[in-house]
Amino acid sequence: MNSLKALDSIRIVMVNTTDTGNIGAVARAMKNMGLQSLHLVEPKNPPDEKAFRRAGHALDVMDKLVIHNSLEEAVAGCGLVIGTSARERKIPWPLLEARDAAIQAIEEAATHPVAIVFGREDRGLTNEELHKCHLHLTIPTHGDYSSLNVAAAIQVVCYELLIAAREGQAVRQDVLQAKADLPAMENFYQHLEQVLVHIDYLNPEEPKQTMSRLRRLFNRARPEELELNMLRGILKSIKSTKVFE
Repeated sequence: MNSLKALDSIRIVMVNTTDTGNIGAVARAMKNMGLQSLHLVEPKNPPDEKAFRRAGHALDVMDKLVIHNSLEEAVAGCGLVIGTSARERKIPWPLLEARDAAIQAIEEAATHPVAIVFGREDRGLTNEELHKCHLHLTIPTHGDYSSLNVAAAIQVVCYELLIAAREGQAVRQDVLQAKADLPAMENFYQHLEQVLVHIDYLNPEEPKQTMSRLRRLFNRARPEELELNMLRGILKSIKSTKVFE
């Protein structure tokens, strides 16, 4: 795949956006940097005249944007999901600065769609949403003030994606296999939790951080579809084994 063509396989996902002007500004930023796929998850206000006015000449991006009812729906089919965060979390997740995240995104976009997820203007993504991502992206800033306007943050990331695409990163062999997407992983996590409760390893009344840490483990491992099916088969066998009944 032509490295610039990889930009076509990258989705910019905005969650619960309030200001429609930001939607238009993002469409313009994407157009400037060669990206076309904009996805909205339950926007507080649908795109309106303000959004289209802020979009400028990026009306083609606005016309093709897709609105979803859930994050899972927005990133379905993506082999890599990157969540953006400016805050440190209680459980550290694999974290890359924008430049390195862009290189990995372009590298993997040659073989499967990639989603980069941005949160709400006032509080970003929730912990639950970030736990659905394979890794987290942060934009380094000067000093103690790390909060960026969402449209400005997306502009920075889109710029880094364009630069990475122009430099034509080589595709690693380990990303050529199809990775399990988010809906498949979410089904696996539900199945895993049920089995852990079934064998009395996990107390549903006091789960602590067990499932969050297991999510981090498997998100870091990035299982392929076949591997995930094997794991589901093992879980099914464990749950049906009479010794646990």
